[in-house]
Amino acid sequence: MKIKSQKPAVADVDMTPMIDIVFQLIAFFMVITNFEQIQADERVKLPSDSLAKPPEVKAADELVLNIGFERNKAGEITDPQAYIFYTGERIPVLKFGPKFEQEARIYKQKNQDPKDVPVILRADALVKTGQIQDLIKIAQESGFTKFAFKATQKTQ
Repeated sequence: MKIKSQKPAVADVDMTPMIDIVFQLIAFFMVITNFEQIQADERVKLPSDSLAKPPEVKAADELVLNIGFERNKAGEITDPQAYIFYTGERIPVLKFGPKFEQEARIYKQKNQDPKDVPVILRADALVKTGQIQDLIKIAQESGFTKFAFKATQKTQ
């Protein structure tokens, strides 16, 4: 009887699971990346300062407010009124009092004193200082006492 010799079969590796794993890893790293940029708003052009540096210890809970102007695609201001861009809303600076009161109630429901919650102000470089002072006064009336300002760090 004649036995035919067969050529050894080449094992093909199925790459489909590998591609799936790679896409899952990409999605995972996109989700866990630094969410600091989510609090940023492109309508706010931060001032730059050589003393600006990131905080050494990040607060567990903070209230971040983006204060700036409506801008067109070229980055030019289209409305001279300064607004607070908050949860998808555009609120004039001096009309933010009810939102501060709402935030204070939320923190109190979570058994947190609003005095212990830092308010991070990301103000556009062109926003008038007086408006920021008025906003701080409104926040203090609602019970907030800790404030911090964001700026971009100047590199020399």
